[in-house]
Amino acid sequence: MSNMRKPAARNTYRTGFLHSRAWFARRDRWFREEVERHGQLRCEACLQVATNRQLELHHLDYSGVASVDGRWQAREPHEDLVALHPFCHELLHRLLDRDIVLSRHRSRRNGSLFAINRLQHKLASRSEDHA
Repeated sequence: MSNMRKPAARNTYRTGFLHSRAWFARRDRWFREEVERHGQLRCEACLQVATNRQLELHHLDYSGVASVDGRWQAREPHEDLVALHPFCHELLHRLLDRDIVLSRHRSRRNGSLFAINRLQHKLASRSEDHA
């Protein structure tokens, strides 16, 4: 299995699911649950506090995503999603797409968590350099 992104034209997840009512409802519920659990929202990569409008959600696992009779269903457990700023989300996908080990030899969950950890360290050291 590859963690690399497929072009949007061949990726019904990106062209269908991420534009579905099911996803928007799940996304809103995830943000509400996260605020209830932690009192605030935070980007998992740069660790900065943010609002739900400033963050995107990254799927660690797609097992909760399904299309049944042409209708998308979003049944991801809370822990299968992580919040990221759009820039941090793009950096994460670049790591997943370009690193052979991350893109081909790990599960999506493990590859994503490893890449997020790398981003946390890289972004933290970068902010220390500018302090």
